[in-house]
Amino acid sequence: MDRINVDGKRFVDEYGRHRIFNGINFTDKNAKIYCVIDDKDFTELHVRKLSECGFNIIRLGVTWEAIEPEPGKYNEDYIDKIVYFMDMCNKYGMHVFIDMHQDLYGPAGGSDGAPEWASLTDGAKLKKNKLVWATGYFWGKVVHNCFDNFWADKEVNGIGLQTYFINMWKHVAERVKDHPAFFGFDLFNEPFPGSDGGKIFRTLIMSLARTIITDKRCPKMKMLGKLLKKDMAGVLEPFDDPELFRKVTRAGLPLVKKFDEGVYADFVNRLSKGLREVTDNGIIIVESCYYTNISIPFSTPAVNYDGKREEKLCYSPHGYDLTVDTPPYKDASNSRVWAIFEEKKNTQEAWNSPILVGEWGGFAFPHTENFSNHIDFLLDKFDENQWSQAFYTYYLDMIQAGYPIVKNLVRPFPVAVCGDIVKYRHDRENNFFTLEFRQDREFDVPTVVFAHKEIESIETDGEYKIIPLGDTGRSHIEFITGIGSHKIRVNFK
Repeated sequence: MDRINVDGKRFVDEYGRHRIFNGINFTDKNAKIYCVIDDKDFTELHVRKLSECGFNIIRLGVTWEAIEPEPGKYNEDYIDKIVYFMDMCNKYGMHVFIDMHQDLYGPAGGSDGAPEWASLTDGAKLKKNKLVWATGYFWGKVVHNCFDNFWADKEVNGIGLQTYFINMWKHVAERVKDHPAFFGFDLFNEPFPGSDGGKIFRTLIMSLARTIITDKRCPKMKMLGKLLKKDMAGVLEPFDDPELFRKVTRAGLPLVKKFDEGVYADFVNRLSKGLREVTDNGIIIVESCYYTNISIPFSTPAVNYDGKREEKLCYSPHGYDLTVDTPPYKDASNSRVWAIFEEKKNTQEAWNSPILVGEWGGFAFPHTENFSNHIDFLLDKFDENQWSQAFYTYYLDMIQAGYPIVKNLVRPFPVAVCGDIVKYRHDRENNFFTLEFRQDREFDVPTVVFAHKEIESIETDGEYKIIPLGDTGRSHIEFITGIGSHKIRVNFK
């Protein structure tokens, strides 16, 4: 496996090729719905199938509670399973970045993440979630207290919570740092500001109400009629206008910025420094605050410690429509979601780093044509910006059962390009893929393109060979080209 590095806004391999990663989340938290890494046969089967579908990176979601069930005591058996998972990914040609996942802080808040011993609730009692699973973020005292105490680095047995967390990450780093499939450290899933997060939610609700009442772009009677019919997609339709959408969400910026620039910046700098004490391998992957998932700008500066900016740095935003995890999500709005991701360009420019979208898409039940188009729309936008991405998430039997969404996710893309990518595009309507790039020197390795189905013809000024991926009809195409500008076109049957 090639070791991956960062060059400005690009991922590059050890040969200097521009790399694009087409990924998926594999989240170890619920055996009935998602994926687990307890069963070796299960792991190899699913990793092989994902590889055959063209996925070349996996965001592996693991939890603090699984790794450190008691203070300072690590579950080596569980870490062995992480390493085995990476062994299988290496066997089938896929990179892995480890996501330290949390939702609602942990089991104390009603989901996954931090162990019970690291969940300082200050006596608050967990209440049953209403409406959607994430309501604990909005008004859950347990969740707010746990995060407040974590960000305040409250002590357990005389040691700060963040120190435990950093030491836990360092222990994992020691085990994976030299693994050939290892890509990087996804430091902390969707950091939440604690009790200020509750204030942000209330601020956003007030902003929404004020905008509906005062802004002429909101047809109040029409929206009321949609509400009475329980048509939430219709109620939110005016906010398909990105300007109106951002007008509502910008109200939360002051509190998010306070968290980003103070608490969170210090945390990611400290954690990154700790990891670099263990290894120079692996990309530092930084996510932004939970509320930036609705287009609020991210204000944390690029990782910096000991007066030095982290060189191997990647920004990993997330984004879903407002209706996520509810039935109306099947009609997710393209314009609203792209308004969320378009904002992420500002961080990419400020950091001069690659973007690897860590979560997007979700899963709409039942699958609809509109949702399928939504997935294609986002993939096209990511390609337009040359962003790598990892779809959230891989579900049990997703491929074997032939879920319709697989047809959208399995697509052609440039795996490795000798030189600088100018642009690439999958034309679904006319059934072809094009890639344009500039090559400034000779390479000893080829440009590689993943072909998602049988090839009818190839147009190129260089030589090529097709490497089949089993009997799937999919393949890797290897191109040998010289110095200059090149355009490749692959026509599919």
